[in-house]
This record gives sequence, structure tokens and C-alpha cells, in this order.
Amino acid sequence: MTQLSSTASTCAAQWKMWLVKVFSVICFTAVYAAQGLQDDTRRPTLKLLSPWQDFFEKESVEFSCEDDSYDWKFTWYRNEKKIEADMDQNLEEDQSYLNISSVTRSYQGVYACQALPMNNTGNSTGLSNKVNVTVYDKTPKPTVSKVPDFNLMYVGETVNFTCKVDVSSGWKYQWYKDGNELPDTSETISIHLGLSGKAEYWCKATRGETTSTDISEKIQQDVLEIPVPSLKLVTPWLDVFPTERVKLSCGMDGTSKWNYTWYKDGLEVRADDVVSFDSNGATLSISSASAAHAGQYICKGHLKDRSVNRNSSSGLTLKVYDKKPTVILTQDPEYKVMFPGESVSFSCHLNVSTGWEYLWYKDSDPLTVSGNQYPISSVGITTKGSYTCRAKRGSDQEFLTDSSQAVHLEVEGNKPKPSMTQQPDVNKVYTGESVSFECKVEISSGWVYHWYKDGTSLPINNNSFNIHDATLSNNGTYECMAIRDKTTYSTEHSDSWILRVSGSRVQGDVPGESVSFSCHLNVSTGWEYLWYKDSDPLTVSGNQYPISSVGITTRGSYTCRAKRGSDQEFLTDSSQAVHLEVEGNKPKPSMTQQPDVNKVYTGESVSFECKVEISSGWLYHWYKDGTSLPINNNSFNIHDATLSNNGTYECMAIRDKTTYSTEHSDSWILRVSEIPVPSLKVVTPWLDVFPTESVKLSCVMDGTSDWTYRWFKDRLEVQADDVASFDSIGATLSISSASAAHAGQYICKGHLKDRSVNSSSSSGLTLKVYDKKPTVILTQDPEYKVMFPGESVSFSCHLNVSTGWEYLWYKDSDPLTVSGNQYPISSVGKTNRGSYTCRAKRGSDQEFLTDSSQAVHLEVEERPLADITLLTGWSEVFSTDSLVLRCRVLESQDVWNYTWWKEGQPINVSLSEKYTVTPENNPEQSLYTCQGNRTGRPSYSKTSDSFKTKNLLLKRRVLLSISGFIFFAIIAIFIGCIVLRVFRKPGNGEDKPEETELFLTMAQLKDRDDAPCPLVQYITDAELNASSKQEADENGMISGETTSLPISSQEDQAVTSESHDTTENNGLVSFKQ
Repeated sequence: MTQLSSTASTCAAQWKMWLVKVFSVICFTAVYAAQGLQDDTRRPTLKLLSPWQDFFEKESVEFSCEDDSYDWKFTWYRNEKKIEADMDQNLEEDQSYLNISSVTRSYQGVYACQALPMNNTGNSTGLSNKVNVTVYDKTPKPTVSKVPDFNLMYVGETVNFTCKVDVSSGWKYQWYKDGNELPDTSETISIHLGLSGKAEYWCKATRGETTSTDISEKIQQDVLEIPVPSLKLVTPWLDVFPTERVKLSCGMDGTSKWNYTWYKDGLEVRADDVVSFDSNGATLSISSASAAHAGQYICKGHLKDRSVNRNSSSGLTLKVYDKKPTVILTQDPEYKVMFPGESVSFSCHLNVSTGWEYLWYKDSDPLTVSGNQYPISSVGITTKGSYTCRAKRGSDQEFLTDSSQAVHLEVEGNKPKPSMTQQPDVNKVYTGESVSFECKVEISSGWVYHWYKDGTSLPINNNSFNIHDATLSNNGTYECMAIRDKTTYSTEHSDSWILRVSGSRVQGDVPGESVSFSCHLNVSTGWEYLWYKDSDPLTVSGNQYPISSVGITTRGSYTCRAKRGSDQEFLTDSSQAVHLEVEGNKPKPSMTQQPDVNKVYTGESVSFECKVEISSGWLYHWYKDGTSLPINNNSFNIHDATLSNNGTYECMAIRDKTTYSTEHSDSWILRVSEIPVPSLKVVTPWLDVFPTESVKLSCVMDGTSDWTYRWFKDRLEVQADDVASFDSIGATLSISSASAAHAGQYICKGHLKDRSVNSSSSSGLTLKVYDKKPTVILTQDPEYKVMFPGESVSFSCHLNVSTGWEYLWYKDSDPLTVSGNQYPISSVGKTNRGSYTCRAKRGSDQEFLTDSSQAVHLEVEERPLADITLLTGWSEVFSTDSLVLRCRVLESQDVWNYTWWKEGQPINVSLSEKYTVTPENNPEQSLYTCQGNRTGRPSYSKTSDSFKTKNLLLKRRVLLSISGFIFFAIIAIFIGCIVLRVFRKPGNGEDKPEETELFLTMAQLKDRDDAPCPLVQYITDAELNASSKQEADENGMISGETTSLPISSQEDQAVTSESHDTTENNGLVSFKQ
């Protein structure tokens, strides 16, 4: 038992030694930490007040040595040697500032300062931080460089010149251009070049008032105007037909440094199976043109590897027809039948484009003729046949039109003979009657007729010859012949026609006229004549009965008879009665006009007729505006009227034998106007249309409805069909559903109803029909794939063909209530996310709708969130009174600048991610927020959540107080334990172990194996270890959080019972002696 008790005491002593050691380590660590935290060694702060650390001779240098108190004086050191004031080294009264007015190489070195109390009592501070100063003996020469490094540049380019001084810092730069100072003093200057930018550039550097470098080397910069691209047509024509080849070239200043980009109607041209470019894009080749290639082409030059772009070249408009051109063959003169010896010429017409060669055929056999004319100087039987022509052009790729319509040339072998007719068809006519002849050649046309009387030519060229009021002088033999108006080919003379005119008595007279009756007997002789009036004998002898002045009394029926013989008188029968009618009033002729219209047009024929209804034998006289006209017929014809024929016309008549004159007829005003030119207008608002669109054109003349109209497209008359229609008079052409066949130039002509008046053609309107619906292009500005809330974006719907469009907008196929071709969103949000399309429509009666544009997807993402974290750790609170906040943009690897706010107001600090909060700038609790900013997208982040600071000074004092209290409590407890252990005596009767056995050395413990320490047994004995928990529960144990120390034997219990004799005093244990 004694040995076991001794062993237990030894083990307890070991535990106490370990506790002493642990508390010692804690104590010394705390003391050391406290000393480190409370280190009061002062060190002044040395500052270089000059803005640079390396200097040139004669420059000034200024230092300051600073400490929080004002009761210090300072000592200065250079290269660890004390500095004394002199002429060049000035010190303030407290020597806190060192000013070197003119440095030399000898002033180069490491500077430091130290603070001493003013009254020389107390300890000096440590040395300040060190500042190294370098001094150069001469100024450097700057170097000039430029980017880009091209000697020759163009107007509009930007060149950057950089002036570099490799030594020191703080330089200001003076730039020179051809010896003139430039206002910019930056290290790098940017010059947007114009022609005035051509010059020599150099620089020098300065700093302060004493230091200036030499000038740099000079750099020459040459500047030229950007040449204008020259767009040329390589192939000979700009209006082509399907499958033809087109080549365009673009050139600038004859060099190969340029690349070229081509545009058609504002859109860039891309290479495909038909369109190709050469290596630098200078030549655009279209191997097989189609309607899709029509439009205006321009080119732009781009200097290789440079941002030099020229404005567009002048444009060339390429027209591509939708089909092959129609070749028209005409014949001049247009006689259906020709006669041997006549001349004729055929012409092959192509009214579109140029560069055509013509091929001629007769009865489908080719003719060796060049040019678009095929003249035949003298036709014959061998030239009879069917003629056609066609056209071709191009050498590399020949284009051939279809054949023209056939024109048949008919040649008649025999000379024609005209036929002649008379109306009325009688053998004899009487004086005063009218008679007409007509001459007609049955074969062909274009004849001009010539008349002959008794072999003498008459001044008449019409096919009809009229004799009004026949007289005996018109007796004779008449015939006619015809001559071609263009070829002068003449026919034979017609058969002769004999006109017999017989005299007759006057049937009516007017008062004052003279008349004579004659009684004729053409057989035998010796006759005496007897005269009767109304059967009453007259006392007149001879076969003449003259009345010098007729009157009412002379009116009556006159007869005569003859007698002879005296013995036996022979008396003839009475002659036929001739009634003499005497009109009391002077007659007034009537005047008529044909055509009977108020207005005639130039080129028309108009005729006036003057007629005295009473009697006969009148000669007619005509007057225009009161002036006599040299016309004596009863009709007055105006062929091919002109404006000079305007006027007032009237007529009168005079007897041919008595010179008795009538009154003047009523006046007739003739109005002659120029044939108006038709006005062709487009009723629908546009002339370039797309398939299925409707088109309406109108043709109008002088606002009347007297005209009818004919329409022509590309010189061919337009006929009504299922698609094209006209109104009742043809004034409106309507195309209900346009197609490529309706494209072309339209004109109209007017025709006056019931008259042979045709107007000239109207001006043309060209209808363009595209081969397919237009492509609608939707663009986004700016073209960012991802937008962020608050940004603005605008969509534009483009249609580069035609006009009059209304635009329809859709988001995710749902219509939007937006008008116009722009859809701006001033501030995007998540609700704006989606797929946008647009389309266009136009027309009211028949709406035309394009296909939808390509979809543009708008993706809207949330801005990244800024987050504030506290960088100052809890352990640092003992050594600092400031709080460092850091702002970071979450989930972003980009570089950000940061803006800080305190209570919603921006803080004017640098754009750092860190912000230091001190008691001075945050005396009260404040809310801090931050936001990230950058030049990329998104340009700013979401504002962070607010971060509320505490009163840092109070927090620091509280923490220091708590930590000090804990530390001194531990020290007090430890000292108390030692005092109790030293001064407390064991009680009487208690076993007192030998002092030599109280604290055994480790060697003694090792040598003793008779009584092992229970702790060692516990640690090494697995069985005890395994059952430790159970025994501990039964017998009591000493344990930490995870390790139990069981008492597993009676000897151990004895030790435990011994420990029961100890007393506790406020948690401190004392052992009984």
C-alpha cells in the first residue's frame, strides 16, 4: 500500500508539473503578444515632396519629416551621415523640412530622418523610412515614334506620335509641327490627319522651371487625299438580258494596295455561283445576269491593313430585262405589193440597249447583209419572199434574240392600169349640174393620182375629181393615171371618158337681172318667130326676146313657135314652156362646215360649202376675217389644218352671167387647236411593284370625253385579257395582278371619236415588276447579343425597294402596336426578352404583304451583383482603428472600377475596390453601398446590398478591455495557485511524503518499474482502455471533452480517497499535508 500510495503521489506531482508548464507558456505568449501590440517605438515619416525620385543637376529637392507631435526636432541623414545646413541645403527651424535648391551628383544617396525631443529629455525615435534619390549629370534626348508607322497616310486617318524619355518621370512634352508649337503637352498626341497635317514633327521634354531636354529627331509625315473610286463598265452595256454577262471594275490611284467592297442598292454584294470577284475585289463579274442582279452598283476602297475607307464611287445602274427583247422588222415603203424596178428598204429595230449586230434571212436562208438596214434598189421577181431578222451581241458569251415577225414582199410582174368611173353615170349632163370622176388602182397602195382633160394635165392630185355647176367648157375627154408617192412608179393611163355638157335655160332670176330667150329651129330657113307669155302673144320679132331688167311683171311662162310662107302659112307647134320665176328678195347663201364641230385640230381636214338655194349659175366668193380668198367654188377645203387657219369665214355668190350678187352668208368661226398631248398618270402610288400587286394607269386629254385611248407597252399595243382591262373609253388601264410580263414602258395615244384625229404619244411611264417579293431586313442597334436592364436598343425594319410601306412588328409572333420602321426600347427589361420580326404592307384596295423578316432574338440578362465584404479580421482589431471594405462584382472575372456611396451619397475617392472606414470619416454608424463600373459591357453592375458599420473606436476599446481582463484573470489565478502551494502547511497526523519523492525526475521515474503510473497503464493497456467508460461510470473519473482517466483499482481508489481530503477554495485546490 505504501508503495502504491507513493506511486499515486508521484503521478499527481507529474500532473501538477505539466499544468505549471502549460500556464507558463500561456503567460509568456500573452505577455509577448501584449508587448507586441503595445509597442510604442516611434518612427517619423519621411516624405519626398518633389514629384519624382531621380533628378537632374540644378533641380530642387524637398523633403519633410513628420510626426504626430509638435515637440520634436529632426536630424537628417544622407547615406547614414548627418546633414548640416549650408547654402544649398536649407532646414526649417525645427528642421522638419529639408530643401536642396540645386542638386548635383554629390547629393545622390539614401535619405532618412530621426526625431529628438525639443528639450533633449527622453528617448529619440527610430530612423524614418528611407528614400533613395538619384541625380543625373545631363538631360536625356527624347525619342519620337509614331503609330501607325506609315510615311504616307490619307486624309481622315489618325496618327499617334509618342515622345519618350527613358530617364526619370514627371515630364511635360512640347510638340512642334514645322517649327510651330502645338498646344498638346501629352506624351502621346493623336492627330486626325487633313491635308494640313503634312509636316515634320518633333518634341522636347521639360519639367519644373530649370530642366529641358534636347529636341528629338524629326519625323516627316506625308498626307494625301483619299482617292475617289472610279467605277467603270468593262462589258459594253448596262442594260442586259437574262443569261448575259456583266463585268464592272473599281480602281483607285492605279495601285494594288486597295481592297474593294461592292454594294447593290445599299446592300453589300456577296460572291456566289454567279457573282465573283478577283483577288482584291477590283472586278465584279456576273456570269449569267438575272432580274435579281438589277440595281445601282457602287464600290468602296479599303486600304489593306488600315482603317482607310473612301466614300462610295459614283453609281452605275444595271438594268436586267425580264425576257429577251422583241425585234421589229419594218418595210419602207409599206406597200403590200411592189412592182419591178421599185426600191424598198427593210429595217430591223431593237429599241432597247445597244451594241447589236443584225442577222438577215429571206425564206429562212441567211443573207450576207450587215447593219439594221436591208435596202433593195430595184425589186424583181427574185426578191419576192418572206423576210425576217434577229440581233446578237457579245463576243465572249454571245446573246441572240428571237426572230422578228416575218414581212412578206409581193412583186407584181405587170404594170397596173387604173379604172375610172363617173357619177352620175350618164352620157350627158347639163350646165349647172355636178359631176364627179373617181380613179382607182386596185393593187397595193400609196398612189398619187393625176388627171388629164383632152391630154392636158389638170392641177388635181386626188383620186376623185369633182365638177360643180357644169358648163359647156367642161366638155372634153378625161383620163387619169397614178404614181407611187415614194417610189415615183407610174401606172398606165386609164381608159378615156368623154364628158358631154348641154346648155339649158335659166330657171330663176331676181329683180334687176337681164335675161334673153332664144327660139331655135335647126332645120330649113325662112322662119318667123312668135312669142307668148302665159299664152298671150308678145309683140316681139326675131328669134331673140331680151329682157334687160326683170321684175315681178316679167314673171311668167314663155313659149315660142315659128311660121313661114305667105300664101299658105306654115306654123310649128309651140316650144316647150320656159318658166321665168322672179324672186322679190335678194338671196342669202347658206354656209355649212364638215365636220360640223366647234373645234378642229391641226392636221385635220375641214371643208366649207356655200350654197344659194334659189336658181343656179352662181359663182362663189370666200372671205376670211373680211379678206377675200382666191376661191370661186361653192366648197372651200382646208387640208392639214394649222393654227393659221383660225378665223371667221363667210361667203357670197355672184351670177356668172349677170354679175348679180347675193348677200353675205352668216359668219362661221373656225377654231383650230393643237392636238393635245395625252397626260399619262399613275393612279396607284408606285411604279415598281411586286407579283400579284395591282397597278392602275390613267390617260387624260383636255378634260373632255370626246377621246378614246389606246395603250402601248414597249411600242406594242396592249390588249385586254384576264389581267389587263380598260374602262369604256380606254382612259384607264388596270392590271389586277402584276407579273414580270407586265414590266416595261407604257405610253398612251388619244383618238378623237368619229374623226381621224390621233394624238402623239404621251410621255412614258416605266413599270418595274420585281421577280419575287421583297426581302425585309431587321437590324438591331446596338448589335449586342445580350442586353442588360436599363440599356436602350432600337430595331429597324428595312426595305430598300419601292415606297409606300407600312410596317408590322411582332414579338414571339404576337403583333405589337408600333408604327413606322423603327421600334425603340428606351430601357430594356426581362419583359422585352424575345424573338422580334417585322414585315411590310402597302395598298388599300388590294393589300400586298411581304414575308416576315429574319428573326432577331433579344436576350436580356441581369447585371452582375456587386457585394461588399469586410477585409479587416477580428484579430486585427487590436492593432488598428480602421475598417477596410472591399467591393467585388460576383461571378465576374473582368476588371472593374468601383464607385462607393455612403447613405446614398457618392464618396469622392479613387475607383479602387477597397475603401477604408475610420472613426474620422465615419463618426456615426452609416450605410455603405458600391457599384462596379467598366468600359466593357455591362458598363455597370447592380448596386450592392447596404453594409452598416459600427462605432469602431468603441468596439476596439471594448475588445481590448475584455481581452485585458481575461489575460490578467489568468495571471492572477496562476499566481494564487503558486502562493497557496508554497505557503500552505499539511495538517497534523497526515502522512507526509518524503520531499525527495515529491518531485521525481524523469530518469528516476524510468528506473522505477515496480509501481507504474496508472496513466501510463491506461494509455498502454488496451483492456483497460476498452472498459474505461463502464468503470468510469461506476467508480467516477477525471475526463476532458474526449478522454477519460478512469480509476480502475483499489490502489487508485485510495489515491482518490486521499484527494477527498483536499479542500476547494473558489476553484483552487490545496492539498493537505
